[in-house]
Amino acid sequence: MLKFNEAKQIESVNGALQLRSEVEKIVDQIYSEGFDNIFYLGIGGTYASSMQAVTYIAGKSALPAYVENAAEYLTTGNRKLTKQSVVVISSVTGSTEEMVRAVSQVKEVGARIVGFIDVKEAPLAQSVDYLISYPANEQIKFFMVADRLMFNAGDFPEYEQFYKELDEHLATALVNVEKAADSFGEQFALAHNDDSMHYFVGAGNHWGAVYSYAMCYWEEQHWLRSKSIHSSEFLHGTLEVIDRDTAITVFVGEDEQRPLSERVANFLPRICSRYTIIDTKDYELEGISPQFRGRISHLVLRAITQRIDAHIEKINCHPMEIRRYYRQLDY
Repeated sequence: MLKFNEAKQIESVNGALQLRSEVEKIVDQIYSEGFDNIFYLGIGGTYASSMQAVTYIAGKSALPAYVENAAEYLTTGNRKLTKQSVVVISSVTGSTEEMVRAVSQVKEVGARIVGFIDVKEAPLAQSVDYLISYPANEQIKFFMVADRLMFNAGDFPEYEQFYKELDEHLATALVNVEKAADSFGEQFALAHNDDSMHYFVGAGNHWGAVYSYAMCYWEEQHWLRSKSIHSSEFLHGTLEVIDRDTAITVFVGEDEQRPLSERVANFLPRICSRYTIIDTKDYELEGISPQFRGRISHLVLRAITQRIDAHIEKINCHPMEIRRYYRQLDY
């Protein structure tokens, strides 16, 4: 399989899960001290992961959780973000301009900042109140904070059972999803590697992944034009530009908003012949209880799209690491 190192991927996921005791210590302290609300702050891909986390919390808890775009915060601010707030961030390089400036502004307000920064020496790493440094697996780390907060709030009594299953089975289950999806990923890549436009649709904790996949992967890394649409909005405009030959993919998850994506998936065969439905329910997750699948279906989705990416990269002879403009020109 292209760009697939089973042992390394298992080690990476398990390594992220092993951060849990550290995350629990931080979240428990914050919870005992009290807070008025929680903000997930990001830009680009980290904004997408933030949207996923906040949607996840909204469906399961009354905790006051919000998502904030770093660039928007710099211009507009947010009066709900106070010195009693908790801000959760993530960054690979720890040097993204908007994030560095936004965190500086948050520090002026006095809010506590929990930072998952891959590079310990990065500017952002020096600015947060609680630093956890471990590469990749941003969505796992963000959701661990959300899960512990909900556990402390009494909204997640199955917390220990859930993480017992993740510790024992998640890493292997995800690599098995990749293996099962590889043939599909190659077929999808052959069919769509030169699309003039591709629409991606999704909802729930998949929405952030859809948003990110269209922008951060197809546009930024593959240089392919795409657009992300929330399933709830598809029937309010986008359907009018879909015809027989439009390339469109619907990601169907397993959380509370699944019916929104099912509605789109059921409608498309009536008007389109180039649609694809990717339903995480079609993939086995050995060792994971059915009641927990919706909580991690976004991770299953990423395992599937990684196979698409690997094959598009090979077919188009375009390394995903290359950028024309990002960090190449001043913006």
